[in-house]
Amino acid sequence: MRTALVIGTGLIGTSAALALSQRGVTVHLVDHDPEQARTAAALGAGTDGPPEGPVDLAIVAAPPAHVARVLADAMERGAARGYVDVASVKGGPRRELEQLGLDLSAYIGTHPMSGREKSGPLAAGADLFEGRPWVLTPTRDTDTEVLNLALELVSHCRAVPVVMDADAHDRAVALVSHMPHLVAGMVAARLEHAEEAAVRLCGQGIRDVTRIAASDPRMWIDILSANPGPVADLLTDIGADLEETVRALRALESSDEDKRRAGSTGIEDVLRRGNAGRIRVPGKHGSAPRAYEIVAVLIDDQPGQLARIFADAGRAGVNIEDVRIEHATGQRTGLVQLMVEPQTAPVLTAALRERGWSIRQ
Repeated sequence: MRTALVIGTGLIGTSAALALSQRGVTVHLVDHDPEQARTAAALGAGTDGPPEGPVDLAIVAAPPAHVARVLADAMERGAARGYVDVASVKGGPRRELEQLGLDLSAYIGTHPMSGREKSGPLAAGADLFEGRPWVLTPTRDTDTEVLNLALELVSHCRAVPVVMDADAHDRAVALVSHMPHLVAGMVAARLEHAEEAAVRLCGQGIRDVTRIAASDPRMWIDILSANPGPVADLLTDIGADLEETVRALRALESSDEDKRRAGSTGIEDVLRRGNAGRIRVPGKHGSAPRAYEIVAVLIDDQPGQLARIFADAGRAGVNIEDVRIEHATGQRTGLVQLMVEPQTAPVLTAALRERGWSIRQ
């Protein structure tokens, strides 16, 4: 691939353009808002000038509801040898293109499984897709050359290609992305009118659960409008679990010992099923999840504290697998949770104590 046309210079489109530009591809940028395309160009994502002729690959980074129309326009103009879209829903746009009677041999649907809570070109980065799954949904009509162009795009973005059927993809993202976003939003909505004293008690748990609720609602309306059925089915199942859980909690309020025992069993069942599901979430680098030991270190909220901890861990020969930070309420201190292999936890603990760090047991 030598040339590409990115249509839509938001977070995903600009990030792909940045990655391609860094790999020597000449990228042309187009957006319904010319100022946004100019911003992406100023960031080094390419040029907002038009190509002289057909490019190798056109990448449509438009909302799902507009993907088919934008693709159809580009195809009718002969803008490229191959066409992909990066929308988060795949079945609907493909069916719309089929209904328009277009030759889909030059098209393949794709979806990079990566993003951020922020949107727009200023939130973009060339490393956004690195190590992340990038779904490809070819059909029997997809030309081999177009598939290879799509694979080259994924390679340039340092993502991991995953081939799926379009409708299977939509059911999958409903489960792992769309439904969780709505649930996170519902949990976060409970905080909107909560008493200030209660909100001040927020810890890492509520932050983890509600993190994705900070995303742009307008963008998510576009996404959910394109995949409502599978998401509604999942929420129906969650609704049934919620009803059972509410009944179990009410039973725990009863003075009847048998009802309390049944309530306890019901709560334990949903929690154990949650444990079983959580175990299936892929771990580091997409491998099977692993159990890490946590070494908790108290730090002051000052520049350089994290760098010192990481440097001291490196001197001890310990690799930090993951890290979380919990900030103390009303104090300029925090608790850094360093996740390491169990056999290295005692080594790290001793090394950090020797260097003056306060370890929380």
